[in-house]
Amino acid sequence: MPAFVMPALVSVLASALLATGGLTTPASATPAASTAPSVLATTAVRVNQLGYLPDGPKRATVVTTAASPLPWQLRDAAGAVVASGSTTVRGADTASAQSTHRADFSAYAGTGTGFTLTVDGVSSHPFAVRAGLYDGLRSDALWFFYQQRSGIPIEASLAGGAAYARPAGHLGVAPNKGDTSVPCQAGVCDYSRDVRGGWYDAGDHGKYVVNGGISTWLLVNSFERSKAKGTDAAVGDSTLRVPERGNGVPDLLDEARWELDFLMRMQVPEGRPLAGTAFHKIHDVNWTALPTRPERDAETRELHRPSTAATLNLAATAAQCARVYAPYDAAFAARCLDSARRAWTAARANPNLLAPDSDSNGGGAYGDSTVSDEFYWAAAELYATTGEAAYRDAVTASPWHTSTGALTTFGFGWADTAALGRLTLATVPTGLPAADTARLRASVTTAADAHLATMAGQGYAVPLPATAYVWGSNGQVAGNAVVLGTAYDLTRQPRYRAGAIEALDYLLGRNALGQSYISGYGVQAAHNQHHRFWAHQADASLPNPPAGSLAGGPNSGLQDPVAAERLRGCAPAACYIDDIESYSTNEVAVNWNAPLAWAAQFAAERP
Repeated sequence: MPAFVMPALVSVLASALLATGGLTTPASATPAASTAPSVLATTAVRVNQLGYLPDGPKRATVVTTAASPLPWQLRDAAGAVVASGSTTVRGADTASAQSTHRADFSAYAGTGTGFTLTVDGVSSHPFAVRAGLYDGLRSDALWFFYQQRSGIPIEASLAGGAAYARPAGHLGVAPNKGDTSVPCQAGVCDYSRDVRGGWYDAGDHGKYVVNGGISTWLLVNSFERSKAKGTDAAVGDSTLRVPERGNGVPDLLDEARWELDFLMRMQVPEGRPLAGTAFHKIHDVNWTALPTRPERDAETRELHRPSTAATLNLAATAAQCARVYAPYDAAFAARCLDSARRAWTAARANPNLLAPDSDSNGGGAYGDSTVSDEFYWAAAELYATTGEAAYRDAVTASPWHTSTGALTTFGFGWADTAALGRLTLATVPTGLPAADTARLRASVTTAADAHLATMAGQGYAVPLPATAYVWGSNGQVAGNAVVLGTAYDLTRQPRYRAGAIEALDYLLGRNALGQSYISGYGVQAAHNQHHRFWAHQADASLPNPPAGSLAGGPNSGLQDPVAAERLRGCAPAACYIDDIESYSTNEVAVNWNAPLAWAAQFAAERP
C-alpha cells in the first residue's frame, strides 16, 4: 500500500474572489498542528513549478471567473517582461469545480531561471525554462527504488546523507524476524522460503508480486525503448546512485534486477505443491506502527498463498528480463527465461488461484478476480522474447488482442495489465503479420488521441477523466503519459510528445491545488507523504521523503480518517492532503514512481 511528500499546501481550499480582474486565489486551510513547515499561500496562476522545456509546451492555468480574456506577461528573474499575450477563457472545469483560463506562452524561445507568469497583476510561483530540465527528476524518480530496497544497507553516500542511511531491513537481526526463512500462512505450505531483497512496496514493509511486477516492467521497458532510440546512455553504467555502479551493466537494469531476483525467489520450487506458481505476497502478520524503520520491525513475516495473477506477473517480467538483459548477463537472462516458462506452465495448469480482497491484515490485499489480462501480457512477453508458436497462439487467441479495452482513458495498473502486452507487441519486433502489428500500433495512437481529447476538455489538461480521481490517481496520470510517449515513439507526431510532457505539468503544480505532488520539486512540493521511515511529521528525528517521490494524489473516495474528516465536500481533483496519516491520498508506491520515472526519462531525452 502507498505513502510520502515535501513542503506543501493542501487541505480543503476555499476561494476568495480578488477585486482585480476576477482572479481567485484559494486560501489554505490550517495545517495539522505544529507538524509541518508553514503552509505557503497558493496563487491563482498555476504553472509547472519545475519549469518548461524550450521546445515543449508552455501553458499555465489561471483560476478566475472573468468572462473575457485577461492580459498576461512572462517576466524574467530581473522582472523584465519578455513575452505577453491574453488568456483563453476555458470556463467551468468539472474535476476541480473551478472556473479557469489558459495562458499559452509556448512561442517564447528564451531560457533561464526565475521566470514568473503574471496574469492581471497576480503572479505565479517561479520556474525555469531550460534544456536538461528533467535530468534531475529522471535520476531522483529512479533513486526512489534504491531507497525502498529491502535486505541491503542503505548507504549515506548514495542515499543523500546520514538521515537516509539505515541498516539492512528484514535480514533477521533482532528484533527483526527477517525474510531469509519465511513460513507460509497456516494451511498454505509446510516449509519456509528465502525471499529476501526486493523493494518495499510503499509506505509499509510489505512486498507484493503483482505491484512489483508492473513496476519492474515499466523500468525495464523504459530502458528497452531508450536503447531502441539510442538514448540509453543516460541510464547506463555509473549514471545512477546504486551500489552496483561500475559493474558494466546499465544502472537502471541493476536497480530492476534487485526486484527481479526477489520475484524469482517467490516462485514455488520444484517438488512442492503448485510448483512454478508464485506466492502472492510477503508481509507482517500485523500492521506495524507509524513510524517503524525496517530493521526495527519485530512482527512475524508470512508468505501468502500463490495466485495466478502473481504467477503471470512473474512470467511476464522474467520473460522481458530474458530479452533485455541478454546482452549484459547471459546467465541471468537464461535464469529469467527458465523461471518465466515454468511460471507460464504453472499458471496454465492453475488458472483460478484468485487473490481475495479479504486478505488485508498486515498488508494490502491486492485482490484480483480477473486474470485474462495477465495471461495476455505474459504471452506477449514470452512471444516477443522467444518467437515460439505456442506463445504466439496464446496471444492471438486472447480476447485482449483485439479488444478496444486494453488501453482506456482510465489508464492501466497492477490489476489491469493488458495494456502492457499491447505496448510490447506494438513496439518490440515480432513475427506477427504486418497488418496485425499495424493494428496494434494504431490502437496505441488511438488511445493517445483519446488522452489528448480528454486533456483538451479540461482546465488543467490532465490525461484523466473527471470520474477517475481514485486511489493512486497520480500513478494513472503518469501511466497515461507512458501511452502518449509510446505514441510519439511510434509516429514522431509532436502532439504526443507535448501531451506526455504536459502530463508532468500537472504533477508538478499545474493542478487544482497548485501543488507539486513530487517531493523536492517545486515551491509547494509534497513533503509529508505516508511512509514508515521517511516520517518527519510523526517523528522529528526521521527525515522527510527524499526528492523524487510521487504522492498518490487526489482520491475522491476519501478512504482514510484524515481525508474523510478534512476533505469533506472536495471536488474530485482537490481531494488530497499532504498529511502523513492520509494514506489514501498521500502514500507513495513503486507502481506510481515507476511510470513517473518512465515519463521523466522520456521528457529528459533531447529530440
